[in-house]
Amino acid sequence: MLRERARGQVITASDAEYEAARKVYNGMIDRRPSVIVRAVDVGDVMAGIDYARENGLDLSVRGGSHSVPGFGTCDVGVVIDLGRMNSVRVDPRLRTARAEGGCTWGDFNHATYAFGLATTGGIIASTGIAGLTLGGGIGYLSRGFGLSLDNLLSADVVTADGRFVVASAKENEDLFWALRGGGGNFGVVTSFEFQLHPVKDVVAGLFFYPIDRARDVLSFYRDYVATAPEQMGFFPAFQIAPPLPFIPEKEHGKTFCAIVACWAGAPKDGQNQMAAFRTPAPTVAEMVAPMTYYAMNSLFDPLYRPGLQHYWKSSFATELADGAIAAHTKFGPKVPVVTSTVHIYPINGACNRVPADATAFAYRDAKFATVIAGMWPNPADNQKNIKWVKDYYKALEPYSLAGGYVNFMADDDQGRIRDNYKDNYTRLVSIKRKFDPGNLFHLNQNIKP
Repeated sequence: MLRERARGQVITASDAEYEAARKVYNGMIDRRPSVIVRAVDVGDVMAGIDYARENGLDLSVRGGSHSVPGFGTCDVGVVIDLGRMNSVRVDPRLRTARAEGGCTWGDFNHATYAFGLATTGGIIASTGIAGLTLGGGIGYLSRGFGLSLDNLLSADVVTADGRFVVASAKENEDLFWALRGGGGNFGVVTSFEFQLHPVKDVVAGLFFYPIDRARDVLSFYRDYVATAPEQMGFFPAFQIAPPLPFIPEKEHGKTFCAIVACWAGAPKDGQNQMAAFRTPAPTVAEMVAPMTYYAMNSLFDPLYRPGLQHYWKSSFATELADGAIAAHTKFGPKVPVVTSTVHIYPINGACNRVPADATAFAYRDAKFATVIAGMWPNPADNQKNIKWVKDYYKALEPYSLAGGYVNFMADDDQGRIRDNYKDNYTRLVSIKRKFDPGNLFHLNQNIKP
């Protein structure tokens, strides 16, 4: 029996905790698994995998629960919830950290900050390290240090047959290659070992520009990102102004083009480095301030509370073409609510210095990763807001590469799997057949064996 094997909680519909335990970040997802295992150790993960496999049940693996398509839960099947496996151990001498699979970036960044160290993570602290890393890992530090997966040194993995293995450059090298971009297709990663870098305090910059100057801002971004210091992580956005103290009250609720910037070089240089963002257009509001890296990583968390309706689309591009800028200036100003946004992340610099076949993440020639992140509170608005995301994405399609960033994709993007991995796809299928021939791990952007 599963309850007898597991040390952590085993929750079913008859338990008082069930309704809370089955919820995930995306409020659009309403599923009822048969059993939820709140794992506290690797043994619990093994037990959950064995139970799902032996009983022919769907299996979902939940880290931070941020999966927009709701892959962290399922109907009728088994959910392995890693949230209680969230310890982080830092080795300051080697500049490495070992983090359990249920950690969020908030957990991770707070632990490493004490040592003046960090690695590339996301921009929302409540995001799980597991999902972000396995699919790529774009964040403020990407231009200087590469994707999260580029900083992965090893992983502890429980495979579909319940075995525990270590994947690194020295053992199970094929699995290690596949984990770095192949998502959750190959097993449950119970811990990650990351390379860390000297980053502690940063300088944050938030700049809001008149919406009618969006073309100028995007043109500036396109030119500046090619030569900007790699310690500067920044991206443009379309954003309805929230009621923040540095934004004049009369501007609250209006739509702006914005730039979000993080200077991770010497803090004394931060103010001067931020001056570049005052050149494309006059700012309606701005904030430049020193802060901890973990605070920078959580700036937007108050906006994006669990329970919003989510529908996203993603695309890569090698250039920010004039036609793409025209599409952005047409659809970006129509961002529907304060919690919806569009970000154009730069993935040049260190991201481009990794060969396309060195990891499963194939788009090493891409310079930009766009996400159209539809997030809104009212389910009654689902149809019209999903239409905005789809229409926006379609307008960008002529200027985008065939594949996209798996971490930003919706549940209707399964037809893009082969394109997402280009020439790496065939090798991924071969490794999938080796480690998961029965496709137990199929609730993901699925690579079929």
